[in-house]
Amino acid sequence: MNKERLKKYAQLIATVGAGVVEGDRVAIYAELDQPEFVTMVAEECYKAGAIKVSVNFNHQPLTALDVAYCSDEVLGEVEPWFLEKWEYQAKTLPAKIFLLSEDPDGLAGIDQAKYSKGLASRQKQIKPIRTRMENRYQWCIAAVPGKAWAKKIFPDLPEGKAVEKLWRAILDTSRVTANPVTAWKKHNRTLAKKCRILNGLGIESLHYTASNGTDLTVGLLPDGTFCAGEERTVGGKRFNPNIPSEEVFTSPKRGAAEGIVYSSMPLSYDGQLIDKFWLRFEGGKVVDLGAEKNEKLLREIIAMDEGAAYLGECALVPYSSPIRKSGILFYNTLFDENAACHLALGMGFTNTLRDYEKYTEDEAHERGINDSIVHEDFMIGTKDLSITAKTRDGKSVAIFTDGEWAI
Repeated sequence: MNKERLKKYAQLIATVGAGVVEGDRVAIYAELDQPEFVTMVAEECYKAGAIKVSVNFNHQPLTALDVAYCSDEVLGEVEPWFLEKWEYQAKTLPAKIFLLSEDPDGLAGIDQAKYSKGLASRQKQIKPIRTRMENRYQWCIAAVPGKAWAKKIFPDLPEGKAVEKLWRAILDTSRVTANPVTAWKKHNRTLAKKCRILNGLGIESLHYTASNGTDLTVGLLPDGTFCAGEERTVGGKRFNPNIPSEEVFTSPKRGAAEGIVYSSMPLSYDGQLIDKFWLRFEGGKVVDLGAEKNEKLLREIIAMDEGAAYLGECALVPYSSPIRKSGILFYNTLFDENAACHLALGMGFTNTLRDYEKYTEDEAHERGINDSIVHEDFMIGTKDLSITAKTRDGKSVAIFTDGEWAI
């Protein structure tokens, strides 16, 4: 891959994605697949003014070994030094960069129940610290090719060519053009315009229908807002949490979802794929579900805590998005969620509330934002998906028709 283009991508992630500015600390999280690119990103963070860049490498096979050999108790514990690390981050608020490259099947075959139980235990112990950090630091999720991931997408290509093709797909859909920073500013303006229109409608609920059987109504919050693209911390620092991003999203009202929804793409969850599934909601909660692949895992996600069975996000993405046009099924939520409208189970976003900085997290939850230790996006967008808004003054407004924006 052309190193100059990779350098532009690294700069985009550091400056537009994580929004690194003078005096920031940065924490980078990555698999072992692309150490040279991780180094590029670290250098771009320093060039942007970072005073310290820390890199944390992960490796899926080690996670699989932990699940296989650790006891349930040990797998669910958080060691004191790790909690101290989180406390230090809560104090210093580093910008966080997550570079995804995991094998979509990298954790297939593990003891799913044991893994989910351990993950839930660890998340609950860390959650109070994360709560104190919420909306106070910049973060960005981007991607780099892993060999196994590339071969999953392009199984007929030799490994090297598969990785090269995945690099091109990542850079193209991430708007790494001759001037990616300018391209992202233009893109953010387009997304912001959609938000202004939606926020001016006074939407009470969204009704989703499609020929695959989807027929779901989701209630929205009276003081909720649609967001997209660039976000700001409570302190005013700008960042783009997802590269790429095509979505306009909001967090719905907890307890206000009725009907059934069908997935339109596989869900990649921690190295395992859940496919061809449906969820039925009553009183906002999943009361029944089915899946052709990994139904047990889907049930375990929904049972992670009380909030995991409720919705935390409604995201609007046109069927003609650049990622859909690429013709690639990425088996990676960062990309696949930007190819289609999607919903998310679990945690809602407190910053979708109007004047969110005035509320504590508990107050945001009292106002209807769902609380959970999980947040799992799943794709529901189809070529014939229609979304109709019911406004608070009794009007019906077409938001999506045949998978595309109608506003």
